[in-house]
Amino acid sequence: MLTDKKISIIVICYNDAGSIREMYRRVTEVMKHITPNYEIIYVNDASPDNAIEILRDVAKRDKKFTVLSHSRNFGGQIAYSTGLKYCTGDAAILLDGDIQDPPELFPEFVKKFLGGYEIIYGERIKRRGSKVWNKFYKLFYRLFKRLAYINVPLDAGDFGLMSRKVIDIINKMPEQERYIRGLRAWVGFKTLGIPYTRSERFSGETNNSFLWSIIYAKRLILSFSNRPLEWISYLAFFVVILSGVGLVIYLALYFILPDAPRGIPTIITLILFLGGIQLFSLSVIGEYVGKIFEEVKGRPVGLVQEAINYTGKKEINS
Repeated sequence: MLTDKKISIIVICYNDAGSIREMYRRVTEVMKHITPNYEIIYVNDASPDNAIEILRDVAKRDKKFTVLSHSRNFGGQIAYSTGLKYCTGDAAILLDGDIQDPPELFPEFVKKFLGGYEIIYGERIKRRGSKVWNKFYKLFYRLFKRLAYINVPLDAGDFGLMSRKVIDIINKMPEQERYIRGLRAWVGFKTLGIPYTRSERFSGETNNSFLWSIIYAKRLILSFSNRPLEWISYLAFFVVILSGVGLVIYLALYFILPDAPRGIPTIITLILFLGGIQLFSLSVIGEYVGKIFEEVKGRPVGLVQEAINYTGKKEINS
């Protein structure tokens, strides 16, 4: 055994019914060699398949297996937040329910945790699957790192371990739109990445379309970067300079080339150009205003409809 500390394993589930039993088998097999003091928390994010029936069956056989079912689909990041809110371990390990992240890496996570690290994350040095998607992910991670006002590790997914100290801090954060790996990076403390190869899904198909990925990427950038707002000021400065240069050129042409274009076509072009810049600037500002609107409502972050084998002291939906 590596430790007597309690370890919480938080697994989020959406369309992962075919992976539940295999995930349970692999996690319990690994935990036998780490500690007998552990809990598995499956957060069922209103999965549309028969996941809840399988989860109930596993929970009947193992009291260490806790199931928290959302009242509706809130999304993966909120599901992780629910697991962190109700977990009782000295540390928590997060992973998706599709078994793309290997439970066999748990011992290395725990060793580093016992060595003094507060955050240990899996660094995806290689991904199996679509090369196009892999390129897209790598490009986004590098773009996000350049834009974010915090140092977010490259190729770091949600898969990783956080100490109780970090969990308690993240649980106190009131954000409605949550991005765990961003919040984890914001917290800081002693952090280490462990490289691994991410596998393909054990079963089923991914629910992430290209359009969904673009929308999700936009939300993440708006949550951890003010750069788009800065760019508006740069764009405004550029338009002023461009307008000044254009005015000088226009006056020069007026005297040098009397037949140069002027009048209504020129005015229409300028109006369309400046109008486009204004609409673009307003749309960026509107995105940030929309985020403020969502945050100030102060609604609960995820609602649990059913809790199985939950023995924690925190009241559900409190």
